[in-house]
Amino acid sequence: MSSALDQRPAPAAAGPRPGLPRRRTRVLALPEARWALAALVLFLLALPLYLLGAPAWLWGTLFAATYVAGGWEPGWEGLKALKDKTLDVDLLMVVAALGAAAIGQVLDGALLIVIFATSGALEAVATARTADSVRGLLDLAPSTATRLLPDGTEESVDAAQLKVGDTILVRPGERVGGDGQVLDGASDVDQATITGEPLPVTKQAGGEVFAGTVNGTGALRVRVERDPADSVIARIVRMVEEASETKAPTQLFIEKIEQRYSIGMVIATLAVFAVPLAFDDALQSALLRAMTFMIVASPCAVVLSTMPPLLSAIANAGRHGVLVKSAVVMERLGQIDAVALDKTGTLTEGTPRVTDIRPLPGSALTEDELLALAASAEHPSEHPLARAVVDAAREGGLVLADAGGFTSVPGQGVTAVIAGRAVQVGSPARLLPADAGPAHQKVVRELEDAGRTAVAVLRDGAPVGVLGIADRLRPDAAATVAALTRLTGRTPVLLTGDNERAARHLAAEVGITDVRAGLLPQDKVAAVREWEGQGRKVLVVGDGVNDAPALAAAHSGIAMGKAGSDLALETADAVVVRDELATIPTVVNLSRTARRLVIQNLAIAGVFITVLVAWDLIGTLPLPLGVAGHEGSTVIVGLNGLRLLREAAWTNPAKDTKDTA
Repeated sequence: MSSALDQRPAPAAAGPRPGLPRRRTRVLALPEARWALAALVLFLLALPLYLLGAPAWLWGTLFAATYVAGGWEPGWEGLKALKDKTLDVDLLMVVAALGAAAIGQVLDGALLIVIFATSGALEAVATARTADSVRGLLDLAPSTATRLLPDGTEESVDAAQLKVGDTILVRPGERVGGDGQVLDGASDVDQATITGEPLPVTKQAGGEVFAGTVNGTGALRVRVERDPADSVIARIVRMVEEASETKAPTQLFIEKIEQRYSIGMVIATLAVFAVPLAFDDALQSALLRAMTFMIVASPCAVVLSTMPPLLSAIANAGRHGVLVKSAVVMERLGQIDAVALDKTGTLTEGTPRVTDIRPLPGSALTEDELLALAASAEHPSEHPLARAVVDAAREGGLVLADAGGFTSVPGQGVTAVIAGRAVQVGSPARLLPADAGPAHQKVVRELEDAGRTAVAVLRDGAPVGVLGIADRLRPDAAATVAALTRLTGRTPVLLTGDNERAARHLAAEVGITDVRAGLLPQDKVAAVREWEGQGRKVLVVGDGVNDAPALAAAHSGIAMGKAGSDLALETADAVVVRDELATIPTVVNLSRTARRLVIQNLAIAGVFITVLVAWDLIGTLPLPLGVAGHEGSTVIVGLNGLRLLREAAWTNPAKDTKDTA
């Protein structure tokens, strides 16, 4: 490495895998949330007064305020939709609520208003969160960069003003200012946010670096190869925004028939009122029949046919550590027929660990002695591989010796004096002599063929052992892959930015045959869109910034919550909070059960509505009986949906697969 490069120490705040800053819109900053909260509070104040027989003027005023607070916005939006010759169910719900109040069913109408206001608020919150996460992604790229002028002087410039051909200096611990090629220097660069690779990658002259990635302990001189607007991180932002805008929202089943049902109900209500008048029926009688028709034909039971099963499934999933963001998401999860899995942090734990300790013949070292020797030398280092070695020694209760004369060379390794002897730990390609014996070469080759990162240990210049380090597979990964295969009829695909050899080795362990390795974020999106173009409904599971565009583009996206980036957590439709991979097939199975209950409820609601409407049209349906039938159907479908709250509804296909294996 050139001595001319500035070797300033890394800033203390620079972490190994920085996440996105949290810049969230406050919930109550959204008008929809404020109005929904006001409607809910007013309803809760009015309810006990109504049930306890308080003066009507008291609870009536509070219920009226509930109608105004929760109903004015959907009512106004519905009127604007009418202007565009569109009739939506929100307006009908407001009309039905007002109709219920007009014939004395004030409580039912207020409850309907609160439900719809709350639903609108949740949708507004979800939209705001996605916008927040995309804005936060921009902070990954540094705002300034150090540009080197032809005369060798430096100037600090806005990173957005960099041009192709500019040369920038990236000091230790800094973020790379632009996509480019290394001209001089050597360092380990953490580019997990872009490629998802679990370990920093050694960058030397000729290597490619990306804006927003974090430089390690060396200094780099980089020639900018892309305009800042075309950098990989900028393209990730655009892909997430475009996918969020163009991805057609899957509607709940009832919403798919909303227009026809709404128009039909309005026309029928007017007909029920007008036709008897045309045959000289009394105005009061015709109005009562029409109002009864509006109540019994109201889609309240139909709406509740859909929501309780899905909301109960959401609550059950939440108890088991899976956050499903909406009822629409819960419905979509049951439709998936293909799965794409990320590698690092999804199928694996995302943290490098020592997997193999191989003392070499003639070293006279035991495994513990070799590990203690390497850990003593690595102890002062901040490199992820060094931390893995030190953590393994501590977990084994080994005593570390004091290290003197510590030095670290990026891309090569560390050197320290332990008990008076020089110890080197690092890359076998750099440290092992060209005439190293076949035993040394064999151990290194075996570890690398097994998908491990080999770390050589030398004492006084002589090789004494090799350590194998790898990102550990999650214990339930294989069972989860098998369960997803059974649910979808297709084996999941592995999409990863990691290298081909490591990806295929891990895929073989969990039973995956289709491996796409070395992918950048846009490559993952292209793969998802290819499958979507073939008619598949793809579920993407990931955890990093590099997974976010694919999560947004997919039919459904699930993020691993423990180490997931903010962008992935906000872009995904669901989050596995406890990082239990086996819950993914479980929540898919739960969604399918919820969809079956929705169909059952729609059938029940349809039968009740048909019978009550026919009774009102053919005979004379007493209003109290119509209300009782309407409310009775609502209660039945509601209770049927609540069955998914039971613990028995949470069945784990991955566990069943593991038990039968």
